Amino acid sequence: MLYHLLYPLSESEFAFNVVRYISFRAAAALMTALLICIFCYPAFIRFLQRRRYGQEIREVGPDHQQKAGTPTMGGLLIMFAVIASTLLWARLDEPRVWIVLVIAVGFCAVGFVDDWSKISQKSSAGLSGKLRLALEFLISGVILYVGVRWWGISTTVPVPFLKSVSVDLGLAYVAFASFLIVGTANAVNLTDGLDGLAIGPVMTSALTFGLLAYLAGNTRFAGYLAIPYVPGAGELTVLTVTLAGAGMGFLWYNAFPASIFMGDTGSLPLGGVIGALAVLTHNELLLAIVGGVFLMEALSVIIQVASFKTTGKRVFAMAPIHHHFEKKGWEEPKIIVRFWIISILLALFALMTLKLR
Repeated sequence: MLYHLLYPLSESEFAFNVVRYISFRAAAALMTALLICIFCYPAFIRFLQRRRYGQEIREVGPDHQQKAGTPTMGGLLIMFAVIASTLLWARLDEPRVWIVLVIAVGFCAVGFVDDWSKISQKSSAGLSGKLRLALEFLISGVILYVGVRWWGISTTVPVPFLKSVSVDLGLAYVAFASFLIVGTANAVNLTDGLDGLAIGPVMTSALTFGLLAYLAGNTRFAGYLAIPYVPGAGELTVLTVTLAGAGMGFLWYNAFPASIFMGDTGSLPLGGVIGALAVLTHNELLLAIVGGVFLMEALSVIIQVASFKTTGKRVFAMAPIHHHFEKKGWEEPKIIVRFWIISILLALFALMTLKLR
């Protein structure tokens, strides 16, 4: 919004020319999202406490009953900060920004209904898995179809490590991309089981895709690195850093021991945004590396269920895998920090692949 208001004034006042730079607007967007969360969360937490909108804890698994009643749905403020900061500092004539925002709002709505059903029913069950998945596929499928048909979103999938090698999926790309977005959203949801565990890799992934978006949106950098040039992708950098800024503000209150949980209201849209960023920057396959922590969590659940159904035996002490380590006696802060370290290393390796072509 500010770009469209202030940049035309640069003809008469040179100082306003600064808003043309993505780097300036990205830094301003990060600070805006961070400050919104830092200053608004105390009042938001008190509001949730007065309403007794607390988390229901499952009785099976590690003993987390001391966390019962901790305010949940903290993802509402994360998403408000992300959306408000993006609308304030991003160029609003870029369709890719709107695609990510629609996915964020839609998945946040699904997560809110899920969280609200848990609170109102005093249960940890929430929406049925099939209904939740159907809604997520509907949201991502519709907006991606519009993007492909009318907004020029490419349907080709570049192959990492191979220079100028890509596969054109045609309209099947909509189903493929939707699967990535929905899968990432639910993988982040599975990861969100310990205080601060999910938000750390979310911020790392967002900043990684922010850098990739900036490179893909610049003809010179894209040509030098032999990656697909994606017109307008650089504007996604502004959005990615708002996610990092909001994440830092949330982590200030979510760090162990947490004063608030993000709930499905936060984990689903955050994961959806990460998946959408991979799709819109055409780093679909690289998502497996950047979001390796989320992939590991999701695979641990798939392996556990498949093993138990076929052999009657469990591979892990408990799934998702962070609970396995809890069962093995690891302290919660140790698991969280080690998973953060893994996420950072995976992000660095993903960026290294830019030169391995």
